[in-house]
Amino acid sequence: KIRESIHAIFLHHAIMESGMDMGIVNAKELLAIDEVEPKLRQACEDLVMNLKPEATENMLSETQKERKRLDDLKKGGGAVQKEKSWRDMPIQERLTHSLVNGISQYIDKDVEECRQAVNKPLEVIEGPLMDGMNVVGDLFGSGKMFLPQVIKSARVMKKAVAYLLPFMEEEKRLASIAKGIDPDSINDDDDSQYAGKVLMATVKGDVHDIGKNIVAVVLGCNNFKVYDIGVMVTCDVIIEKALEYNVDVVGLSGLITPSLDEMVDVAKQFKKQGLKQPILIGGATTSKTHTAVKIAPNFFDEEHPVIHVLDASRAVTVVQSLLSSEQKEEYVEDIAEEYEEIREDYYAGLDDRNFLSFEQAKENKKHINFDEIPVAPHPRIELGSHKCEPCPLEDVLDYIDWNPFFQTWELRGKYPNRGYPKIFNDERVGVEAKKLFDDAQDMLKRIMKEKTLWLDGVTGIFAANRSPCGEDVIVYEDNSRTKRKGVLCMLRQQAEKEHDGPHLSQADFIAPEGHEDFIGMFAVACHGCAELAGKYEKENDDYNKILVQSLADRLVEAYAEKLHRDIRVDLWGYAQDEKLEKEDLLKIKYDGIRPAPGYPSQPDHTEKFTYWDLLDAENVANIKLSEHLSMIPASSVSALVFAHKESEYFAVGPITKEQVEDYARRKGKTVEEMERWLGPILSYH
Repeated sequence: KIRESIHAIFLHHAIMESGMDMGIVNAKELLAIDEVEPKLRQACEDLVMNLKPEATENMLSETQKERKRLDDLKKGGGAVQKEKSWRDMPIQERLTHSLVNGISQYIDKDVEECRQAVNKPLEVIEGPLMDGMNVVGDLFGSGKMFLPQVIKSARVMKKAVAYLLPFMEEEKRLASIAKGIDPDSINDDDDSQYAGKVLMATVKGDVHDIGKNIVAVVLGCNNFKVYDIGVMVTCDVIIEKALEYNVDVVGLSGLITPSLDEMVDVAKQFKKQGLKQPILIGGATTSKTHTAVKIAPNFFDEEHPVIHVLDASRAVTVVQSLLSSEQKEEYVEDIAEEYEEIREDYYAGLDDRNFLSFEQAKENKKHINFDEIPVAPHPRIELGSHKCEPCPLEDVLDYIDWNPFFQTWELRGKYPNRGYPKIFNDERVGVEAKKLFDDAQDMLKRIMKEKTLWLDGVTGIFAANRSPCGEDVIVYEDNSRTKRKGVLCMLRQQAEKEHDGPHLSQADFIAPEGHEDFIGMFAVACHGCAELAGKYEKENDDYNKILVQSLADRLVEAYAEKLHRDIRVDLWGYAQDEKLEKEDLLKIKYDGIRPAPGYPSQPDHTEKFTYWDLLDAENVANIKLSEHLSMIPASSVSALVFAHKESEYFAVGPITKEQVEDYARRKGKTVEEMERWLGPILSYH
């Protein structure tokens, strides 16, 4: 015990503070720092860190106490009892240890031992396993466990349940036969033992589900029955399944901005059809403000509120509060008051904000002198679209930005240890971040060896000029510039500024007729993720499922970064001498920009239609568009490429109806249709 405790303290400080990343240990006897008794922990800290002059004497005293304890175990000259490992614990404690530490190695053996000791297999789940998961839930809720650990715990729980399932089914069958009942007529979906039932869905047109999957796992760890009905789920199906499963709460998820409007529609239909389930809102583009202003007014009342959930760690508290007869009323009242204040502030902000007329905004555009600061040279490759050369995963590893990876897993270091790799030094999350990172590296090695994920893409560079109206970019068939191939429609800032800066549009960065300018674009994807994640899901391995999904996102973003560099240096070649380190690439210290549709510089997802037509992205790179213009596969990136040195990223921000009407006319769409797509940036309501 003394030796293992000293080792635990040493490893904690060596890993957290000194960058130790490898060691040979006896994992079977390894203690976590929280498992060291408080008094002994202090003595170990004093000794290892040399904090007190009397540290050695204090440790000798602890050693003598331990020796006396062992001597007392001698009976009649018998041998000293062997120091116990966790494998020597009673079965309940072993199961708890396996769940808390995410150890699945012995789970079948231990579950079988426990099954033999009880009357019914279900008692193993309702007793020891749920007791263990309650410990996990308490540790996670108190910040002593982190999301990767919880998902590993869920993996162990699912494997334990999967082992017991055949025994439970056989028991039900025999019991039914003994009662003279046809066993095939018994309801296999009995869920009365759960704390509550939650339906989870990614809304129509959206294919992103990492966040939803994480929330589902965390809720499952807290004894909630989760019905995950997948991605691109229509409103009708959500309502149908909510009624069929008689759920207590419905969770809606979405990543792309059109999903926000879809959530509004779901809330309206819930009210129209008389559903009473509270709605939880989550996803990257969602916010408390949007939920309060746009969604809640369509459905919220004291019985069925609409609540924005920021991340997985808060989902459990929200659902528990909603299902608690003691807490719900006061909790919902607090949310209602908060959302009312948010709405008041939002509408007051709109009233206080001033906007230029669209004509004034156009007059205050960014004026680039294309004679003094000329356009980029003619591309080195032939104009038009081209299938990207095969790109092994190994070639993009150096371009990976790991910061969003840790954000996906809700691991955030505190200053000065924010971001990768400093996060490994963070006292609170550093150890778990390093474990997760190491698991990711192992997974990447397996993926590259087995080639289960692969990259594909298409890129194009086209002759282009700003339109005569100054608001769009005309794309030509070839450099003769006599025949149009397409038009890229742009949006312009309109809100008044505190400084004298221009009101930007991406059209400002392209030269007008009379200049030989060009525009680039690309669409890239990481294929194979759905299949590999599905394999892990069938194996009840949520941890590796979510790990694969989060890695696929990082790989395709890295591919986009590499491809953009290849365009600058080789394919277009306007920055042939560029020699930037990875940190400078991530800080955008290169010439030009690569804005993506749906992001602040170009909030309109419908521009993807033009990209896909120009690039033939679906046929060339097998990247499809959903009904709401989410890219399929989910791990996909598309963007325009502007080469001019004066091009810059910006946020369009709120726009007036005057611009929406002009934009709709230029696109050949109705104002109502464009208002739906541009809902999040409309300055009016």
